[in-house]
Amino acid sequence: MRPVEEPRVRRRVAELVSRATDGELEVEEIMAADCSLTALGVGSLAFLRLIDALEEEYGVQIDLAAPAGALDSLDEIVAHLGATR
Repeated sequence: MRPVEEPRVRRRVAELVSRATDGELEVEEIMAADCSLTALGVGSLAFLRLIDALEEEYGVQIDLAAPAGALDSLDEIVAHLGATR
């Protein structure tokens, strides 16, 4: 298994967030943000789309029953992906 290349994965996850929001959030805006995805305006439907995309692309299972906010930032998602690979 290849190690997660954090800068590349971080950018790709930001792209997936942007796609999940139908482009309402730009990749650079997501990458520069110092707040949660919720604070950026990622709603529940967009978050579900993001989870589906992450599971498909990275072959991981993301527990939706996990505590709220556990994966609510770009860096938390990247860390989670790194821990599951």
